Amino acid sequence: MPELPEVETVKESLRLRLTGRTIKKVNVIYDNIIAYPKVEDFINNIKNQRINNMHRRGKFILFDLDNYYLLSHLRMEGKYFFKTKDDDILKHEHVIFELDNGEELRYMDTRKFGKMYLIKKEDIDKVGPLKELGLEPWDDNLTSDYLLEKYKKKKLPIKSILLDQSIIVGIGNIYADEILFLCKINPLKKCNEITKKESFNIIKYTKEVLEEAIKKGGTTIRTYSSVDGVHGLFQEELLVHGKEKGKCPVCNGNIEKIRVGGRGTYYCPKCQK
Repeated sequence: MPELPEVETVKESLRLRLTGRTIKKVNVIYDNIIAYPKVEDFINNIKNQRINNMHRRGKFILFDLDNYYLLSHLRMEGKYFFKTKDDDILKHEHVIFELDNGEELRYMDTRKFGKMYLIKKEDIDKVGPLKELGLEPWDDNLTSDYLLEKYKKKKLPIKSILLDQSIIVGIGNIYADEILFLCKINPLKKCNEITKKESFNIIKYTKEVLEEAIKKGGTTIRTYSSVDGVHGLFQEELLVHGKEKGKCPVCNGNIEKIRVGGRGTYYCPKCQK
């Protein structure tokens, strides 16, 4: 699943080509991609809306339109491609935006898990998924005190809580493993046992890992790629994730894979006791 760095990469790729373009109309081929409002309203309301900018909130791409925000969550395998009207519509191209320059922006999703929301700008904090999100990794309000307050009543493993988008947004499975390795925190450690120093390190390395991943264009794992098939390079920098039976870059011990909250989790038992 694309995580924050991958979503940021897709957003920037789209921003360069879409800013200033107008959506003439949209063809929704698979209705379930549209989470809000009704498909008919989605189609009618987005007509002739200009794309003024592109933003990201957590793992959501925000198309900043004249009167609305179009929110897009890629979920497992969502991708965007630029095509022409003459190009055949492929099997898994579910939403097609006709642009004023003759191009088409097509949303492809093999698994059909992706979702789109078209929300009036004045309602963006009242309607839809953004109101449930926690702090961005670079928010000044993300402090040790904030984390400890959120963690103190939770007995789940810290790995599971790092994936909780209502606390810190944008951390997915891959980066959670990397962050915990750098913090020297065992992924099974109970959340309410995290110390103030450990919470400080979680914030520090969350920022460092995600910033570096953004610079590298994200991590290409299995089916993820950016707009028009651009692949991320951060997978070359991964220290533990996907390194089962590999050697720890710090102690040269064996990297192990376990399951935490149903998610494949990689760690070094020696460094992360």
